[in-house]
Amino acid sequence: MYPVPFEYHRAGSVDEAVALLGRFGESARLLAGGHSLLPLMKLRLAEPRHLVDIRRIPGLSGVREEGGALIIGAATPHHFLETSPLVRERLPILSEAAAQIGDAQVRNIGTIGGSLAHADPAADLPAVMLALGAELVAVGPKGRRAIPVDRFFVKLFTTSLSPGELLTEVRVPVPVAGTGGAYAKFPHPASRYAVVGVAALVTVSARKISAARVAITGVGARAVRATATEAALVGNAPDAGVVASAAERAVDGLTVRSDPRMDPEYWRALAVTFTRRAVATALERAG
Repeated sequence: MYPVPFEYHRAGSVDEAVALLGRFGESARLLAGGHSLLPLMKLRLAEPRHLVDIRRIPGLSGVREEGGALIIGAATPHHFLETSPLVRERLPILSEAAAQIGDAQVRNIGTIGGSLAHADPAADLPAVMLALGAELVAVGPKGRRAIPVDRFFVKLFTTSLSPGELLTEVRVPVPVAGTGGAYAKFPHPASRYAVVGVAALVTVSARKISAARVAITGVGARAVRATATEAALVGNAPDAGVVASAAERAVDGLTVRSDPRMDPEYWRALAVTFTRRAVATALERAG
């Protein structure tokens, strides 16, 4: 199927993009990589009359380190995150997850900002950003604001971005010494979206787990923190028994989204299994 007719606008700056969104209102959508939006348009599940291309806005792509954090431009492609020496050194969990997104074409064109703003319940990066405790920066008609990632994902395909706002960058704190991270994923064989994906970041100090952030994607209507697992890890020794027991609590309070192709109990079992794998690998990397 073909999309409905639309007008294409290439924004030369963030301010111009905000102005175009304000001018066209609900009939406008942002275009970066397009891997989320264009399939919806072809199926006519999305029918924007104006596309605002932000891909070539100067400064909206790339990664730099500043003030103890990596600053990632919203239009940065997944492939860049996968291969960047800086990301590999400072945030290896992000490189690991980016390498598992889709295929080579998707990773070369799709962007971190597009993935996060689209908030697909089976996307990889929302869980990784939750585990890393990222902060998302948006610019809109009322100016610039920072949104903690724990308040960003609201429900299915819905974020806390206000009308007329666009993501400009993602700020990710560099983990402290003694921290390890891992992303474990059971991918759909066709789409490579996560049937279950678990991101874990743990810190070990004085032979005990002093901090833990664990997030799950693919199972519910949005990526969520596994807070019961986190609580079961912190303060305990980093051994296999603790990890297994904590992983069993990954599904506490987790609402499995409706899908006639999946047995909810099997889905929960996958979440427990991949939580155990992600946490165990993160602990190994924490040393």
